[in-house]
Amino acid sequence: MTARLTLLGLLLLYSSYAYLQDTIPEPTVIDTTKIDTIVIRAAQYKVKAVPRGVRFINPDISFNETKVLTDVRKPFKIPSFWTKENKLGFNINQVAFVNWNAGGENSISGIANLKFVRNYKFRYLKWNNELILGYGLNIQEDREPRKTQDIIRLTSTFSYRRDTLSQWYYSVNTRFNTQFADGFNYPDRDNPISRFMAPGYLFFGGGPSFSPDGEDLNLYLSPTTLKATFVQDQTLANQGAFGVKRAIYDLDGNIITEGEKKFIEFGILVTNTWEKEIAKNITMNHRLNLFTDYIRRFGNIDIDWELNFTFKVNDLFEANLGTHVIYDDDIRFDQVISDTGNIIDPGVPKIQFRQVLAIGLAYNF
Repeated sequence: MTARLTLLGLLLLYSSYAYLQDTIPEPTVIDTTKIDTIVIRAAQYKVKAVPRGVRFINPDISFNETKVLTDVRKPFKIPSFWTKENKLGFNINQVAFVNWNAGGENSISGIANLKFVRNYKFRYLKWNNELILGYGLNIQEDREPRKTQDIIRLTSTFSYRRDTLSQWYYSVNTRFNTQFADGFNYPDRDNPISRFMAPGYLFFGGGPSFSPDGEDLNLYLSPTTLKATFVQDQTLANQGAFGVKRAIYDLDGNIITEGEKKFIEFGILVTNTWEKEIAKNITMNHRLNLFTDYIRRFGNIDIDWELNFTFKVNDLFEANLGTHVIYDDDIRFDQVISDTGNIIDPGVPKIQFRQVLAIGLAYNF
């Protein structure tokens, strides 16, 4: 019994000694940090940026405030670099008399105009196209109708510039002019003095042009311009009208050589166009063409100048005041031709002037 108690005591003493040995702390590593330095070691946490006004609630989907789509949705359109203008104008003037003591004749006159413009501009390129058609008649009592306006004019200019800051372009210009119907020196209605493509004028050339952005101003200088004059009526060609080479006749008045139907010139063309609103609802439109030939008569300048003012009343009505001046050395007046076809007096060139004052309809479409 004593031996058992002794063995139990030894076991308890040994287990206490083992337990006390396990609880002894391990030796710590000596910190090499200097005493005069304060070292703060702290864990770094990511900063969370919470936006203002955020509501930390579960989303609530509701269709109570949903509205029915009333406006038609417009699809996206690719921007266009083209600008266009379609304009129809009609002016009319009418006078009637009944037992009018001061006298007078009943008359009615009208002028119709069509204008089509298609212009393209993007960075370095610009292409301007314009077509103008106009015709007018005057009808008086006991007199056949007389023409007051007749014009077909097509203009096209293609331009290129080296950079988007420059206002100067390298341009190629084409212009064509003619008329619709026969023209007469009234009251003579048997012998037309002009017809369709008699004359017809074609200008083609190239040169620099000045066209500032944001303004309807263009100055075109072409030192190399070809001017072709067409007279497609043989009778007028035989007379040498509009500068073409006339026919050659024998002494009996028989034609030996027919007159030529075209005449070519090469020279300098200067063109200036300017459209500007000079006052509220008042627009000025100016167009000037100057041409001189190198070979035949250098320094003799052909002039074609138009100046028009448009007074806009509203979207449908407007008034127009315009002038047109032409001087061409190849157009002769008071020419005297003998019965045999020989020219007695070649005539002289004169300044041609036309003035128009009208009010009427103007419709853009």
